[in-house]
Amino acid sequence: MEKMNRRKFIGTTVANTMAMTTILCGASDNTAKPKLKTGLIGCGWYGMVDVKAAFKVGGVEIVALCDVDSEHLKSSADEVEKIQGSRPKTYKSYQELLDTPGLESVIIATPPHWHALMFIAALEKGLDIYCEKPLSYDINEGKAMVAAAKKSGRIVQIGFQRRKSKAIQQARQYIQEGNIGKIIQAEAQIHYTAEMRDTTLQEPPASLDWNLWCGPGPKLPYCPQIGHFAWRLEKESGHGHLVDWGIHLIDATRWILGEKMPRSVQAAGGIYYFKDKITTPDILTVHFDFDACPVIWHHRMWGAQEYDPQVSNGIFLYGEKGTVFVTDRKWVTIPKGRDSQQKVNEVSADMGTEHMAEFLEAVQSRKQPICTTEEGYYSTATVKLAMIAYNVESKITWDQASQTITGNPRAAKLMQRDYRKPWKHPYKG
Repeated sequence: MEKMNRRKFIGTTVANTMAMTTILCGASDNTAKPKLKTGLIGCGWYGMVDVKAAFKVGGVEIVALCDVDSEHLKSSADEVEKIQGSRPKTYKSYQELLDTPGLESVIIATPPHWHALMFIAALEKGLDIYCEKPLSYDINEGKAMVAAAKKSGRIVQIGFQRRKSKAIQQARQYIQEGNIGKIIQAEAQIHYTAEMRDTTLQEPPASLDWNLWCGPGPKLPYCPQIGHFAWRLEKESGHGHLVDWGIHLIDATRWILGEKMPRSVQAAGGIYYFKDKITTPDILTVHFDFDACPVIWHHRMWGAQEYDPQVSNGIFLYGEKGTVFVTDRKWVTIPKGRDSQQKVNEVSADMGTEHMAEFLEAVQSRKQPICTTEEGYYSTATVKLAMIAYNVESKITWDQASQTITGNPRAAKLMQRDYRKPWKHPYKG
């Protein structure tokens, strides 16, 4: 599977981008505003996608880059220099990057097991943050991040780019206007065929500091299947397909329904096809019991193609008077009745650029953008509850008031994992 096919990031809404650039660069009053001095922590594929989105919007200077792989660092610095005409400073240590003179904001695009420490440290330096999803590796990290963001008052945008999907926005409005009545059930799914990398244990590349890459998580024996990009399906870093990619649809579903977190979660699945190659389920079904309605998640990472491939990635919302199916760039209304006609609405969207533009505009206006730390926490904790339910093989109950798992000590213990020394978990209880 091609990387860019997983997330068709750069779209075609040139007019919208030009309008955003006008706002951010001050072209409307012929006053050139100073460029926002920004650093990138995590120079892999998606970190550079975020940087290019920022360049597309305009008004940004990338002054510093950080990565634990010297090849990633050099190639990214070369690319940034080619785009902006000046070479950013490069660091292996994120703490050193955060001390860059004049730095005003950071993009955090590392694997999620590093997010919490970097995020909190950046806030303590008084920086605004664009942080990729999921917000955190474990639930209690997320709590610490929410508290730190509230205390700091800094601008934070979490990378749930589907909130900028015109299709999802329009479907949400259509549903919230009552056009299909009360929602009885929702289903979200992303079925795809995963490609495996080499699972043979071996020495990491000479350019990669593997010990530092693993950081506060356990130091695993290296193989390409848990290294760059492929870490998403490793339990100790990405925690699987639902947490990595499916989280976008769970976030969108929560947003459409106006929900925070589910009351209870059940999960079932396993590793059937990629046994001994990955450590997270290649088949998974999850039942989230929200106040509004149950939400069912499905994924299958191998096997036959869909009967209708157009629904392999999207959300079904079943209402009293009809059904809506929505995906990144299309939403379909299916009225109730045997002879009813479906209506297909296709809409383009440059989701990544628009999401980044909202962050950059929020930095100027000092008004929080759409996907705050708290919103990122709700979506991240929701999918983390699913993986906890899967791991303990039992239904778990969530208390929204106390933000804890109740009646299941084994499950509650999995809300926080032990950090590897010398790193210390940021949650203080």
